[in-house]
Amino acid sequence: MKKLFIKIIKLLGFEIIDQNKFLSPTLDKELNKDLSIINEKSIILPLGEVKITRKVNSILIIVRMNTEIEIWDQSKKRLFEQPKIEYSFRSIKSLINSINFCKKKYPNFKIKTLIIDDHSKKENLDLIKKLINNNDIEIIPLDHKKFETKIKKQKTKETFSNLASLLQSFEIGKDKGDDLIFFVEDDYLHFEPMLDEMIASYERIASQIGRDIFMCPTDYPFLYMNNEKTNILIGNKRHWRTTNKTLCTFLTSKKLLDQYWEMFQNTCLDRHDPFEKYLNEIYLKEFCFSPLKSLSLHLTNINSSYGLSPFIDYKKLWDENK
Repeated sequence: MKKLFIKIIKLLGFEIIDQNKFLSPTLDKELNKDLSIINEKSIILPLGEVKITRKVNSILIIVRMNTEIEIWDQSKKRLFEQPKIEYSFRSIKSLINSINFCKKKYPNFKIKTLIIDDHSKKENLDLIKKLINNNDIEIIPLDHKKFETKIKKQKTKETFSNLASLLQSFEIGKDKGDDLIFFVEDDYLHFEPMLDEMIASYERIASQIGRDIFMCPTDYPFLYMNNEKTNILIGNKRHWRTTNKTLCTFLTSKKLLDQYWEMFQNTCLDRHDPFEKYLNEIYLKEFCFSPLKSLSLHLTNINSSYGLSPFIDYKKLWDENK
């Protein structure tokens, strides 16, 4: 009778929680395991189940890489004060680890990764190529000439390059993306579950609120430097807060990229103050979320309000990706 009851409950689309034995007979899992099923349901104890209506099938990851410039638009040194190639290398290594973690968990989920390289010298590029070997990652050179008539003349070559690489990444996302698109800079270290949490939380939160969203993987210090109000939602395995500001590392959908294409373009046509002015204007109309605590670490100067996330073992994460 018990087995028959469990079968009937499963057919009706419900789950049973046995709090005495600390398991779910319908899911055949202990309650401390991952109870959610990608593209079907998100189950968080004790909040119950969210039916996934915004299913996620693929993600295009676009990484902007410059292995030469220490910190763009600044003369300060980064945490650990290493050559820029060290940050690019460890960033991409940590991203690969996160991608492989996600692929192992969701083998049918499509993940495509592109790197836009801003004129790395041969020895640096060879090092990155060796790192990505057998990981199905394509390197695309930044085409400066293509953007000389599109982007306003800048005070420095470095500023123009930064705007050009961002515009090229947006254009590739618009041309090649078909579901989620993740724009990533090469000075972030990522925790292994980062991509899994981003995807699973995206579909849970987007299904709850009934619309596509923006997500940033980083819990920036500036989020705690004013008295701005925020809303807290439950993601897959952590809390997420609403925010109306990010840098240029964020995830969104092809739908929102198309909808706000003019504002994405405007971000890259000149150096604005703040740099992300037009992105932040989008967040006044659409939901953007950042994690508590951080899934990725922005490796800037230790005093930067746009840098190190609180309550992270910086040295451990840095050493794990050498």
